[in-house]
Amino acid sequence: NTNCAACHGKDGKGVTKAGRMAGVKDLTDADYQKSFTDERAFEQIKNGFKDDKGKEKMKAFADKLADADVTALVAYVRGLKK
Repeated sequence: NTNCAACHGKDGKGVTKAGRMAGVKDLTDADYQKSFTDERAFEQIKNGFKDDKGKEKMKAFADKLADADVTALVAYVRGLKK
């Protein structure tokens, strides 16, 4: 709720103002979930995500979350799938 919900929403659908501005994908969509691996999700949570032009789309959480916490968060995200 503290770090993720502003963009991803409490339900993971990304229909917040910040989520729409950043182009956040619907984490509850099974087809979208198939498009990335757990390793990729871990990497993006840990190190952030930039678009092809280098613009930051998601900040890094390496300084706030331990690896075990990131792994648990990936599992949580997987649980959002319909």
